Amino acid sequence: MSRLNLDDFTDLIERPDGGVRRDAEARRERQIVPPGALGRLDELGEWLAAAQSATPVRPVERPRVVLFAGDHGIAERGVSARPAGSAERLVRAVLEGASPVSVLARRSEVPLRVVDMALDCAADTFPEDVGRHRVRRGSGRIDIEDALTLDEAEAALRAGIAIADEEADSGTDLVVLGDISVGGTTAAAVLIAALCGTDASVVTGRGGVAIDDLAWMRKCAAVRDALRRARPVLGDQMQLLATVGGADLAAMTGFLLQCAVRKLPVILDGVVAAACALVGQRVAFRAPDWWLAGHDSGEPGQAKALDRMALEPLLEQGVKVGEGAGALLALPLVRAAAALAAELPEREPEELSGKEPGELSEKETGEEEQE
Repeated sequence: MSRLNLDDFTDLIERPDGGVRRDAEARRERQIVPPGALGRLDELGEWLAAAQSATPVRPVERPRVVLFAGDHGIAERGVSARPAGSAERLVRAVLEGASPVSVLARRSEVPLRVVDMALDCAADTFPEDVGRHRVRRGSGRIDIEDALTLDEAEAALRAGIAIADEEADSGTDLVVLGDISVGGTTAAAVLIAALCGTDASVVTGRGGVAIDDLAWMRKCAAVRDALRRARPVLGDQMQLLATVGGADLAAMTGFLLQCAVRKLPVILDGVVAAACALVGQRVAFRAPDWWLAGHDSGEPGQAKALDRMALEPLLEQGVKVGEGAGALLALPLVRAAAALAAELPEREPEELSGKEPGELSEKETGEEEQE
């Protein structure tokens, strides 16, 4: 098998249809509710029309939550409120319907998919549809060793690409993307700090289950040490993911890039998804045009990454739980924007011209008087 060339994505990814977006803007100006009265819903409807290359915009009928799961060796350094290697329990709760994202997905009637990329458990712990893309068990401790080999990083990227193709081919019309990990926010902080050229303390947050001050200091130190290993490989995104990422983060990066190729819109969840998106932007600068930031998780690294990609969160509810829950909360907003853009009636021609129905223009009045 030939080596995956990430540079190919630059040519493969096109921007959403600008002509359709202009048509959607013109249609919005003709609708009975004045432009701007619906706030960001106007912008969302126009963005979705461009992504679908359709006006009026089609409703979002087949969304799906996709969660990539993995354990990170850096959790052994005490950077998380959860014990190292415990992401298996989180996955089990999601699959059993006992997690926030499971409840929200069930109530919203949105199917949910979990992909085991590097959980620290036996390969046959979960059903085949969860584990068939798995690359390895856990990952290396990124402050002292690589998370993955280069071959494993490529395998994870290819898995993400394949999963994006599966979703696009099955008719999924929008993806809510999240992660299930222990130690994942530390790896995400390293990627963001490296790509944004910032210090560890600027991007290091307290995670979904807030850690105390001592754990936060350990996390900052871990990010700082991993950054020293990341900076020499900044020019090679696959090597960067192998050095300080993980199989779940590499797969999410490949997934995001291929979704952009397949013109499949994605709502990003928290800091891990934002970090993968930032790597994706470094690979293909047009790719972020296909993504929405679902919410502000309060993680400083997420804010830094979104600012770099010029993405503004749709919601600010302080949801820190991860696992796609915050992004899934933004889905009704996107659906509402699509419905309003498609279903609000247009004004009558007389109203568009600024005349009352039956009123004659000055030109028409003059012609009538001459007669």
